[in-house]
Amino acid sequence: MHVAHYLGLLHRAEANLADAYRQVGQAHAAEADVFHIAGRLAAQCDTHVERLAPFVERYSEEAPGEPERLHAELFAGARSGGLGLLRDLHDLYLMASYADITWTMLGQAAAGLRDDDLAAAVTACEGETATQLLWLRTRMKAAAPQALVVA
Repeated sequence: MHVAHYLGLLHRAEANLADAYRQVGQAHAAEADVFHIAGRLAAQCDTHVERLAPFVERYSEEAPGEPERLHAELFAGARSGGLGLLRDLHDLYLMASYADITWTMLGQAAAGLRDDDLAAAVTACEGETATQLLWLRTRMKAAAPQALVVA
């Protein structure tokens, strides 16, 4: 059984995403919506990590390095300016997409295991991650014209 592998992936992905949201929020504090929403989304990711804890206890957790490599490759720290904001949001989107598909895979495992508690946690957290992706996509669309066209 490889549920522990995906629990490890998701645990690290959510923790890295929380850290990245905080960094972006602080770096772009002049953008009030980014500052406040990024802080809320970081807290949401922290809650996702907490919700995984009973399942890590139940099924164990492996420590694959993919989320750390993704975080290091995509997010070497927040950038500045309009283009920097757009790039930071883009990186957050990619990291959140990684978490989203990992939630999906864990949901499939929950169905196979007939673990209703895990299925409920996946449903709640996967929905919140989908909302994060929606906000990131919308905010990138708002930032793109200014960042890409106006000098």
